[in-house]
Amino acid sequence: MSPRVGENDGMPSRLAVIAIDAVRPRLVADFWCAVLGWRVVDEDGEVITIAASDRSWPMIDVAAVPEGKTGKNRLHFDLRADGVSTAEELDRLLALGARRVDVGQTPDASWVVLADPEGNEFCLLSRPVQEL
Repeated sequence: MSPRVGENDGMPSRLAVIAIDAVRPRLVADFWCAVLGWRVVDEDGEVITIAASDRSWPMIDVAAVPEGKTGKNRLHFDLRADGVSTAEELDRLLALGARRVDVGQTPDASWVVLADPEGNEFCLLSRPVQEL
C-alpha cells in the first residue's frame, strides 16, 4: 500500500486544533495570545483561531457560545515557564488576568492551578522548560 497524503511515520492522527468555548471569545483569545506569545491567524465571526507565528500545530479555536462555563474542565493545559523562573511566570500570568483557583488540589501540590478570564482551568507546573 502506498503512503497517504499527510501520513506521518504510521501515526494515524495529529493534534491540529484545541477548541475553547467562550461567551467572550475575543477576551479569551487575547488572553491566550498573550500567555503563549501567539497571534490571531483567522477570524470568522463565530470562531477566532490563534497560533504560533509559523502557524504550526496545534492551533487554538476560541468559539462563541451563549452559555458560561459550569463545573471543572475535563481537559486542561499544563504550562511550564520558558526562559524565566516559575515564580516570574506566575506573576506574569496573574498580571494578564489569570486567577488562582481551587479544584481540589492538595496544599503541597507541585503545580499552581489557575483560570483564564472565563474560568477555564490550567496549570503552571513547578519546573521550567530549562530544567527538563
